[in-house]
Amino acid sequence: MRYGVLAADYDGTMAEDGVLGDDVRGALAATREAGVTIVLVTGRRLADLRRVAGDLSFADAVVAENGAVLTFPESGRSMRLHAPPPPAFSATLRARGIDAVDGECLVETPAEAAPAVLDVVRALELPLVLAFNRSRLMLLPQAVSKATGLREALAALRLSTHNTLAIGDAENDHALLEAAEVGVAVRWGSPALAAVADLVVEGRGPAAVAGFLRARAAEPDLPAANGRRQVLLGHEPRRPLALAVRDRNVLVSGDPRSGKSWVAGLLSEQLMLARYAVAIVDPEGDYRTLEALPGVRVAGEDHPPGPGDLERAFRFPDSSLVVDLSHVPYTQKLDCMGALLPALARLRRSRGLPHRIVVDEAHYFLRQLDAEVARDLAHGGYTLVTYRPADLDAAVMREVGIIIATRHSDPREAAALARHAPVDATALAAVLSTLSVSEAVLLPTTAEAGGAIVRFKVAPRLTAHVRHRHKYADLPVPRAQQFVFSRAPGLPAAASLAGLAAMLEQLPPAALDHHLRHHDFSRWLSEVFRDDALARAVRDIEHAFRSGRTSDAAGPIVGAIRERYDLKGPPVS
Repeated sequence: MRYGVLAADYDGTMAEDGVLGDDVRGALAATREAGVTIVLVTGRRLADLRRVAGDLSFADAVVAENGAVLTFPESGRSMRLHAPPPPAFSATLRARGIDAVDGECLVETPAEAAPAVLDVVRALELPLVLAFNRSRLMLLPQAVSKATGLREALAALRLSTHNTLAIGDAENDHALLEAAEVGVAVRWGSPALAAVADLVVEGRGPAAVAGFLRARAAEPDLPAANGRRQVLLGHEPRRPLALAVRDRNVLVSGDPRSGKSWVAGLLSEQLMLARYAVAIVDPEGDYRTLEALPGVRVAGEDHPPGPGDLERAFRFPDSSLVVDLSHVPYTQKLDCMGALLPALARLRRSRGLPHRIVVDEAHYFLRQLDAEVARDLAHGGYTLVTYRPADLDAAVMREVGIIIATRHSDPREAAALARHAPVDATALAAVLSTLSVSEAVLLPTTAEAGGAIVRFKVAPRLTAHVRHRHKYADLPVPRAQQFVFSRAPGLPAAASLAGLAAMLEQLPPAALDHHLRHHDFSRWLSEVFRDDALARAVRDIEHAFRSGRTSDAAGPIVGAIRERYDLKGPPVS
């Protein structure tokens, strides 16, 4: 994930005795020259910070008073993010002999005064919290922290915490490090902070921080983290199964209608809810219902989005986009993908967004790997969905770190997966062929699998997988587009998918024979409802009927319609 923001504490981290040394100033300048935005996040009062640091133009934004005050040095604009305590609070503290200093929002006292300060807070029934910062105590409105101030600064700058590295030294930096994608503590600071940080800067003092910042300025990606940000896959018999997916490429593979798009959608919606920016290239319209989540929109219904559309779609860092290509003919889909994926790769290189790219039907689009996409794939952050892993470019498979498989009935495809995992192909094929639609396996290509094939029950989702279910199944079409049974005179036309399913269950085989042999049902589903995934499934049933491999086509067609639109619980993909 691209390194785009440095959120840095001041005292004890970058400054010693209030002084920001030349080596740290030089490292901050190198960081900005590398295109990284600097947000200074400090417990100091703004006036006091200006007194010790002088000109604050070395930062793009300053969060002061532990998250309560925000200023932008270039414009000089400052704002108080919360209301201050009433004047009676500071007056009462001083009346009791407590040395209190008022900021714009906080009140600061010596840390050893905490018991007496707490008595005043309780006596006056004030909604204040006590935050310790080494030898000082800050009294702040509830829910104010360095994290809340950082988020306000990044929102104003249209930047994401998921492209942010934060560094601090003391107990009031816990929330700051937790908010950032990667949290860094300094070894000479709080041991408790170092214990929960993703990384620890060794050495002693700001000079070590300067060296760390220079090294990060030369590297466009955030360093590896400790996996604290995870998504839930499902449940094993005795425990939940979760994955750390940041900057890791995920392959989800399985038969058509085996649940693989459900799994990919499950991972995507959790990332979206955590305010990661996700781009989903959706050839069949399987991910449209994710639009119900905040910040998610669907594009491509009128025309495939171009590079400018993608730029606008991700102008806010917590936005996500589903590109629905279900209405686009297959040959045009290849052209669209040939333009979309490199455009997304360029956007990620320049802005760090989207954080994850999901490509369904990846075997169609990644048989040969575009050079720009290949470079981006090497940085991670892709989810690839396919029922034909054997057709993926070998270079793609080499970059895959996590493999999740739903049911696979073809041993050749299971063998293709086994070539990239330390498992026996025959044993894997045996497991995959027995999976139900609500089950999947995690292959031992990642530490979370513990060296074994992990079979699990797929977790439920907040959003439905199929296309609004009953809404679409019962939606009537205009008279001219209704399905007419030409071999059953006097029978009313089917005006909806639900109507077609009901009539197929009742009609004699003779009334269906002509339509099955001429692929009328699949053509109607494709041309009228633009549901190419369902149309392909029905076309396979029609082919089986024409070739004599089955004498009952009505039942499977009804089952396919209900499976895609009416099924309760985890639907199939």
